[in-house]
Amino acid sequence: MFFGVTSRSARGISAAVALLAIGAVGCADAIDSAKAGAKKAVRQRSVFSLTPGDCYNPNKAVSESEEFSVEVVPCEEAHKGQVVGEFAIEGESAYPGDSGASKIADERCPTESQKFISDTWAVPEGVDLFYYYPTSESWETGDRAVSCTYAKESGTFSGSLEDKSLNTDQTTYLKGANAVYEALWSSQPEADQIEDDLPGYKKQAKAVASALNTHVAALKAVEQPETVKLRTQLEETAEAWKDAASAGNTDDFYVAYDLAFTGIDPHKTVAARKELKLATTIPADDAEVWAS
Repeated sequence: MFFGVTSRSARGISAAVALLAIGAVGCADAIDSAKAGAKKAVRQRSVFSLTPGDCYNPNKAVSESEEFSVEVVPCEEAHKGQVVGEFAIEGESAYPGDSGASKIADERCPTESQKFISDTWAVPEGVDLFYYYPTSESWETGDRAVSCTYAKESGTFSGSLEDKSLNTDQTTYLKGANAVYEALWSSQPEADQIEDDLPGYKKQAKAVASALNTHVAALKAVEQPETVKLRTQLEETAEAWKDAASAGNTDDFYVAYDLAFTGIDPHKTVAARKELKLATTIPADDAEVWAS
């Protein structure tokens, strides 16, 4: 399988392997090394059998594109990755190709992973979303599985990423917030300039407005002060997205879109997140988008 940032190949994760000549180490070190090697061999598992929750160390470098087995370890031990979701590729009569399979994983893994970890802000720094997807050869044997993982290219992390103790207010906030940003990015037009695809950007605005309205409605059940303030601000933001969706021309769209996009700046959610006892460090990629 390929691995990738995104193939059951493993395009994305790597473990650096140190090759030590036995003659360069003492007897005790050689024995310890042999024991460690034996332990790792016992833990080897086919990438075809990975399931959500599995913590693992890949056998190849992150930049390499194909992986057939990984070392599955207890999550309390240092590891480079954890499987956070899975799904089967459907509706394809033939192998969609490396690019096609990775595109499907790109589209589905963010959503699938949120079933396992709702608050991506809580993911350790340097840990990114990757995935294993079928190769053309494994496809011929019936392989359709995509395994979504969070992994770290450099270094390791410890502990499971799974959300297990979220309260009702936290769950309500995260479900709505995730849906808003999912609506934004999943409907992003390919054209970089609004002038080149105004209908596409209006469609995106409609999707975000709908997600925001649902989010705002759900937040009415959360009565904590900062969250109430955020809800009021998001109500205004939803109106701006609605105005963008109904804009009659590009100039009108730009006026509404400026207010709309600024309104969902993640920096504006930090106070409410702190109040809800959620992570408050904005992921670097998100911070960069709104900084620009």
